[in-house]
Amino acid sequence: MQQGIVITGAGSGIGRATARQFLQAGWRVALIGRHQDTLAETAQDHADALTLPCDVRDAAAVDACFDQIATRWGRIDALFNNAGRGLTPATPDRVAPDDFRDVIDINVTGMFLCARAAFRIMRSQQPQGGRIINNGSISAHAPRPGSVAYTVSKHAVTGLTRSLSLDGRDFGIACGQIDIGNAATDLLVQVSKSAPDPEPMMDVRTVAEAVLHMASLPNGANVQFMTVMATNMPFIGRG
Repeated sequence: MQQGIVITGAGSGIGRATARQFLQAGWRVALIGRHQDTLAETAQDHADALTLPCDVRDAAAVDACFDQIATRWGRIDALFNNAGRGLTPATPDRVAPDDFRDVIDINVTGMFLCARAAFRIMRSQQPQGGRIINNGSISAHAPRPGSVAYTVSKHAVTGLTRSLSLDGRDFGIACGQIDIGNAATDLLVQVSKSAPDPEPMMDVRTVAEAVLHMASLPNGANVQFMTVMATNMPFIGRG
């Protein structure tokens, strides 16, 4: 049977690369993001792509999207919980409270709402179960300077991953986390061009292949945490 995955933040960057990787591998892919035009650009009119504009901060909209996917496919096999954002680097005293709340709202609450919707469907479908993969970050382990909101959010994602793993055991729902460092998305490449000392980067397709590996494991096996990063980036030894 053809498997299906929901990918949030699918309109650009890691979400776009991962969606295309899964489509190429023969999966059905539901693409969630805020803008229909960017989702359509990712999908490239692929017959197995379903585009669903949605703000992951909106609980009712998230539930409606996941219900629509489950109705159309009959089940949801996997979720790549990828949508997120950061802020321009700044010390904590220069971070506006509303900006901090917005990062937490998208990166933590939005990820919870999508995991909640997927869990509900995976628990009730037959055969029962599925797989949730959360996009963490190497910032879930060691912060960069000036990244208080993003770092706090990614530490919270690790807590979400652990809780979902524990709560999902009785229902065949596995949860893992991929912590990514310096994938060469269009945005990061652009930022790197203006950096005085640009860091090494890796092809974003490497991340997409890693997510596909995690999602393709047989029932009863799980990658709990995976770190994939540019080999020489300053992660080991920082912090």
